[in-house]
Amino acid sequence: MAARAYWQGQIRLALVSIPVEIYPATGSGAQVAFHQIHEPSGKRIKYEKVVPGIGPVDTDDIVKGYEVSKGNYVLLEQDEIDAVKLESKRTLELVQFVASDDIDVIYFEKPYYVVPADELAEEAFIVLREALRRTRKVGLGQLAMRGREYVVSLKPCGRGMVLETLRYADEVRKAQSYFREIPDSKPDADLLDLAETLIDKKSAKFDASEFHDRYVDALKALIEKKRKAKGRKVIEEEEEEEVPARKGNVIDLMAALKKSVEGGPGAKPAGARKPAPARKAAPARKAPARKRA
Repeated sequence: MAARAYWQGQIRLALVSIPVEIYPATGSGAQVAFHQIHEPSGKRIKYEKVVPGIGPVDTDDIVKGYEVSKGNYVLLEQDEIDAVKLESKRTLELVQFVASDDIDVIYFEKPYYVVPADELAEEAFIVLREALRRTRKVGLGQLAMRGREYVVSLKPCGRGMVLETLRYADEVRKAQSYFREIPDSKPDADLLDLAETLIDKKSAKFDASEFHDRYVDALKALIEKKRKAKGRKVIEEEEEEEVPARKGNVIDLMAALKKSVEGGPGAKPAGARKPAPARKAAPARKAPARKRA
């Protein structure tokens, strides 16, 4: 468990309060970090905070300001911002419960692990966890963290619970403006059957470890090639993909689906094991010599 909790407070359900701690459930994966470099000198570019007409300024002289009109700001000290009173800074009150599949996935933002703060909180924590599990409900409330108040959901996860921050309604773009040009028509039954067969063929139990960031691997390989090339430009040629057969300007979908189902290129089902190497045929034994009469 992390040494320091991301948030400490209590979950409140009516008159029941449960002291809890929250920890980030995700971390940054493998990445390739680039810096901006001044090519003629080979030195790294750095940034300074400057004021027009004054020049570089000291960090201690910088405060936060809200622009109320063009060029006019209300200045705020950090301790003034920290002193804003908001109950959700220390208390997550569960105000509503909804079915777990009622929330569209587009609203979910970031997950956090929730654990009881001490042994005294464990009993109430377990009761809430199991009640959510049995009713198949998700608790909703609001929580203030790091200068912002979030809508959050709470649901069981193994022995603990997971809290997920949700986007507000005005942060989610309406899908209709993007989907309105897609025709509302029924697909051909044969094509649909083939597509379902292909999905069944490639179905497997989800295992996150089966996937990794191949772009990071490719960038690392490129960096190594560039290092060995001693500054010479390295451009990798793209492999040409096989173009599906077309009828006029439309891909022959039936042919493409049939080929995929029959095991065409890229039709390997997810999670499929590599075939065992073929055994070499044993050398034929010589027939025993016949005894002379």
